[in-house]
Amino acid sequence: MSKVAIVTDSTTNLPREYMEKYVIRVAHATIHWEDDILTDGIDIQPQEFYERLETAKKMPTTSQATPKAFQEVYEELAAQGYDILTVVISSKLSGTVNSAEQAKAALPDANIEVVDSLTGSMGAGWPIIKAAEAAAQGANLAKCKAIVEEGLKHTGIFLMADTLEFLHRGGRIGGAERFLGTALNFKPIMEIVDGAFEGLERVRTHSKALTRLAELVEERIAGRKPVHLAALHANAAETAHKLLELAKAKVNPIKMLISDVTPAVGVHLGPGTAGLAFMAGFE
Repeated sequence: MSKVAIVTDSTTNLPREYMEKYVIRVAHATIHWEDDILTDGIDIQPQEFYERLETAKKMPTTSQATPKAFQEVYEELAAQGYDILTVVISSKLSGTVNSAEQAKAALPDANIEVVDSLTGSMGAGWPIIKAAEAAAQGANLAKCKAIVEEGLKHTGIFLMADTLEFLHRGGRIGGAERFLGTALNFKPIMEIVDGAFEGLERVRTHSKALTRLAELVEERIAGRKPVHLAALHANAAETAHKLLELAKAKVNPIKMLISDVTPAVGVHLGPGTAGLAFMAGFE
């Protein structure tokens, strides 16, 4: 019977408990900041990153996880007898999927499948966890891939940024561009649609924006069960807790968690960003 391991990139930022419970490995992105070259999630942690970002005179840049980073993970897992399912951040937000595919091509004898999630963070994380659970129960590579692909159809992500400055600087603003130049007291709400950021609404205050995020998730879920729910944040843990409680009351999740937005993503969103990622109606 084949064994299946899951590989993802560091932008997914799965909670450590899942990484330790299942065979899930990570290829890490890189952050370049003045003279520092930092491995995302290893050399720098989210809180330290965002605190530094708030006062930075020079913006950091990011590099996707390299083919070498994926290849090293693949080689280790293949040597242990694993088939490998790779699930990465949207190709419309990063070139990470190309790195994963190049590493796959370099190891023709390994059994590797690569999935472009067309989302990110826990939008990809929930289907990964579902596939990892199945793998632990003996599901083969084809079954695990099918679980991820179907699970992704049941996910969504909504985000509220404190400012669009960072998305604009990083060139990732996409469909949220229409919010540029709006009054500073408005909070922009965005959704990941077809793999990219799309501007939805402008809400006048922070508290109203949190309420609206929870409402939008309830609207998208539309009564589907079961619900898996994650609150996401960029050095805004208190906001994430409030947001999770608001959404929990509306959609009654069977699983919920709070996840940091990793530095490799947070450099484009900025400190104070918060959001919700869900998977709903997928058994």
